[in-house]
Amino acid sequence: MAESEKEYECQEKCNMEPQGLIAMDNSVDLKGRPTLRSKTGRWKACYFLIGYEILERMSFYGIASNLVIYLTTKLHEGTVNSSKNVNNWSGALWLTPVIGAYIADTHWGRYWTFTVFSCIYILGMVLLTLAVSLPSLRPPECKSEYKLCEKASKFQVGVFYSALYILAVGTGGTKPNISTMGADQFDDFDIKEKHQKFSFFNWWMFSAFTGTLIGQTFLIYIQEHVGFSLGYGIPTVGLIISVVIFLIGTPFYRHKAQKGNPFGRMAQVIVAAARKWRISAPSDPIQLHELDYKEYVAKRRFPIHHTRILRFLDKAATNDGSTSAWKLCPVTQVEETKLMIKLLPIWIAMLMPSAMTAQVNTLFVKQGTRLNRHLGSHFEIPPGCVTAFVTMSMLVFTVIYDRVLVGILRRFTGNPRGITILQRMGIGLAIHVLVMGVASITEIQRIRVVKVHRLQGNQKAVTPLTIFILLPQFLLMGIADSFVEVGKLEFFYDQAPESMQSIGTALFASTLGIGNFISSFLLTVMTNITGRKGHTEWILDNLNASRLYYYYALLAVLNVLNLIFFLAVSRSYVYKRETSEAFVGHSNGHVGTVTVESFALPVVIKDHTYEKEQQSTEITMVKSQGKSR
Repeated sequence: MAESEKEYECQEKCNMEPQGLIAMDNSVDLKGRPTLRSKTGRWKACYFLIGYEILERMSFYGIASNLVIYLTTKLHEGTVNSSKNVNNWSGALWLTPVIGAYIADTHWGRYWTFTVFSCIYILGMVLLTLAVSLPSLRPPECKSEYKLCEKASKFQVGVFYSALYILAVGTGGTKPNISTMGADQFDDFDIKEKHQKFSFFNWWMFSAFTGTLIGQTFLIYIQEHVGFSLGYGIPTVGLIISVVIFLIGTPFYRHKAQKGNPFGRMAQVIVAAARKWRISAPSDPIQLHELDYKEYVAKRRFPIHHTRILRFLDKAATNDGSTSAWKLCPVTQVEETKLMIKLLPIWIAMLMPSAMTAQVNTLFVKQGTRLNRHLGSHFEIPPGCVTAFVTMSMLVFTVIYDRVLVGILRRFTGNPRGITILQRMGIGLAIHVLVMGVASITEIQRIRVVKVHRLQGNQKAVTPLTIFILLPQFLLMGIADSFVEVGKLEFFYDQAPESMQSIGTALFASTLGIGNFISSFLLTVMTNITGRKGHTEWILDNLNASRLYYYYALLAVLNVLNLIFFLAVSRSYVYKRETSEAFVGHSNGHVGTVTVESFALPVVIKDHTYEKEQQSTEITMVKSQGKSR
């Protein structure tokens, strides 16, 4: 045992940096050849991806953050309708990544899926810029701020929303693949790269929010003071430049080969288990069906050890003489399905915080329009820019978390991440409760001032309070995001099977999509219920006559219930093993020392083809099933 441990440590040190040595995680280049560790991946490749992310997020949020203002001031939609339309669009936008992830994992791979859908993304941005620029594609300006404005025609509305949804389809192929590609640049079999990966998601979100901040300040200022034509044109050019930066980095990227249809493999397991519901699965995993590890090596995949959760699915791997893929599945395929099913309760718990995020770009922004936004006598903060406070808070706290808190917490917990991913997310959920409580109290104070100055009947009236009274809820939301959103992205990538990590990232995006739909649904239900029998609805087009504080209080209560649910499901969650641990398994599911036989991998170096042979290596398994993360 001691000798094999030393041999394993030696292997990890030897695999660290030498010129020409291949990455051990089965990464390949675009031609399917093993990648050289010294020339590809790591932060060197990620710099191009981060450059893309900064410009792309600038472009996206330069439009999304001020969209509700465009809908109300240019397309002349009401407060509730514009909020619902933004939520519905955002919901669709964050659900399309499921399709992009499926295409990437099954057919095209992440690189080509990203590249093709980037073209669709650019097309949507170009059409959107034309929609806000050409006079024939938008209604005329209001002649008086107290006069009813002319509504947009069906054609004008159709063109604008068509552009928005084309843009949404484009992001469906880019969002689940770009961050996943970034994480793929780090080899889990290399200690140094593995530790760098722990920080990757913090800095990835930092770069994303850096671009977001530029979009929420500079671009929104351009839209408000110069015009939406230039304010949408700059993001379009920025998106094109971001895609060019991504393509320049092509020689440095590591890629993971497609592993087949993930939904099909999971369906096979569920169907096979259901067909054999009367059969008892053997208690000894050695009796379950599994492929020879050489088949996994040939397919550049890693086998997964048997676990004792969701035992009903073990029936799919129980030998009964069948050979059909819909009646007999290998243990690894069963365990992949178990891993994805395990994610679902946590995924459900992440829907409510995503509904909270939807409030930032809708109701929080509309609140800002009814407050004094002047800084001095010459500068007025555009209402869409108030969301920048959330972004700045998130940026600052992410750096503090990664550079200060992780080191402190690591001394007490021994966890390389400081605390587990679920603990990080749980802290963020608790802060969300506080956010909505503070938002409700702040709105109560604003309405009191409105009543004192008798402004209830004037929906355009600005409350004589500074916009900075919203600062506490914005800052708290940013801190919550640094816990929840970063943790959520890392969790769904890290805990998904290695062959389904694009789908895992799509689960992260889908929580944002469904969260927006939940927000829209709550607005609709709340409006219908509170407006019954002649009562005044909680939220009106006139925010000065609304009771928005009731709605925020309702969201606080829902967040408390969601936090309780999260604590219950996370308490029983068992983390998956590291990829580097999972690979060294044996086909019968035993945990112990195994020998991986030699296999040849062709490596091209300086126009010459060499055979780099991986020699037999004894690797000792780590026996803890629920290893802390």
